[in-house]
Amino acid sequence: MTENTFDAYLYQTLENKQRFISQIMTSKSPVRSAEDIDETALSYAEVKALATGNPYIKEKMDLDIQVSKLKLLKANHLSQRYALEDRLLKLLPQQIKSTEERIAGYEQDVALYTRSLASEADGADKFPGMTVKDYTYSERAAAGAALLDACKGMTSPDPQEIGSYRGFSFWLSFDSFHKEYKVTLRGALAHTVTLGADAGGNISRINNALSDLPAKLEHAREQLATLRQQMETAKEQIAAPFEKEQELQTKAARLAELNALLNMDKRENEAVDSVPDEEPEAPERRVVGRER
Repeated sequence: MTENTFDAYLYQTLENKQRFISQIMTSKSPVRSAEDIDETALSYAEVKALATGNPYIKEKMDLDIQVSKLKLLKANHLSQRYALEDRLLKLLPQQIKSTEERIAGYEQDVALYTRSLASEADGADKFPGMTVKDYTYSERAAAGAALLDACKGMTSPDPQEIGSYRGFSFWLSFDSFHKEYKVTLRGALAHTVTLGADAGGNISRINNALSDLPAKLEHAREQLATLRQQMETAKEQIAAPFEKEQELQTKAARLAELNALLNMDKRENEAVDSVPDEEPEAPERRVVGRER
């Protein structure tokens, strides 16, 4: 292959196409998409520049792909910024509001659970009593058995209030998809527990769900702090300019200079305009006199 020839131009075009294909196949580029680069149609001026070894054509070829790549990176930057703006204006405020409401609910339920523990004369190990179907059971085993009996009589998929425990209302439901009975303790929030076949085990599951409330409250507070930090980070990223903007402007300006210098379009037009379009004049007819 001879340097500065038509073959060199074609190989450069193929190389540029392969770079964009590799972007997607290897996922090494930060952009999410890549535009395909069509084979370049050479003008008469470009062919002449290649044939004469004009160094500007090689520079133009390199700048074409560099400017295209920079424009693609800028488009991706703008796309990410628009997504962040939407997240900042809509999603994050909604998430923060719902998390704040959940924290307030957990605080109330933790306080309710804490008061129930403090009211027990013999400490947390004493069974505080459970109301099932308008009857209060003071023994753990009896309460567990009554809960299982309530499950057997459950025919509706809709939650039904069947009693109370530690200040929380008691709601029983049947999950027809998983074939499971569930009990929901309702305070400011709803706390659902899946029931099993063991009466004593069900009481333990319910107690564990209530004792986990302080940890869930702390987790919700951590989530709120994270969401607020994400909001601040989003604001910073939205305000950040495209880091390669100056490089894009410089190379785009140089590419424009090269296009003007090569003056390809004008040469093509001149080549077309130089073709004569007038019909040739008809040859002059000669009149020959007839001899008499």
